Amino acid sequence: MGGDIVIADCGDSAVVVKAVGGDTTRAWHTVHALADAFEAARPGGVHGIVPTYDSLLIEFDCFHTDHTTVRRALRHEADRLAERPLPAAPSRCFVVPVVYGGDHGPDLPLVAQQLGLTEHEVVALHSAAPLTVRCLGAPAAAPMMDGPAFPGPVPRLASPRISVVPGSIAVAGRQAVVSPMPSPGGWPLLGRTPLRVLDLDAEPLAPYRPGDTFQFVPITPGQWDEHAGTPLAAAHG
Repeated sequence: MGGDIVIADCGDSAVVVKAVGGDTTRAWHTVHALADAFEAARPGGVHGIVPTYDSLLIEFDCFHTDHTTVRRALRHEADRLAERPLPAAPSRCFVVPVVYGGDHGPDLPLVAQQLGLTEHEVVALHSAAPLTVRCLGAPAAAPMMDGPAFPGPVPRLASPRISVVPGSIAVAGRQAVVSPMPSPGGWPLLGRTPLRVLDLDAEPLAPYRPGDTFQFVPITPGQWDEHAGTPLAAAHG
């Protein structure tokens, strides 16, 4: 595990770990390696382990444990990782067909204008290379990814939508995301996938994890029915 960490209390029933002293990639690897190690050990009373880009939130039941115990357990796992890092989980690729523009991607023209590109160029950049999932966000384990190689960041919408439909493909700043469930959203929508992103009866809920990649593939509206309702699954071979 590379980089240093700072551990601090967060309210009356949580502890936060921040990776410091390294670049963004090292910080991400640090907090996710520690999250995996802490998940394997999972001390009594801990009920939430939430890694993000450079920090890790540990939530616990304060009737069963306390800040001091959780901080001590985190430091123990961090020291163990410093001596013998965990092997990285193999990355899997999820191929995601997308209908760009039109009713499925109403903000494609706006994003193209903001970036000084044509709509075709925006689609080409968005689907040019696999994008790495960095963490799972709200709602319902939304895959938060590195953004495509746009020439600049994409502004959020001035007026967020009350509801974004499942499967919507969005960008903001230098990030990308797929909306797995209906929810409000202020990220510009480029398109939508006909795949079913989540299976609410599955365990785990999301088939992807941080470190996996999404490869977006443009399809035509006429190809929608070929993929409609198919569960999102990792590619093989």
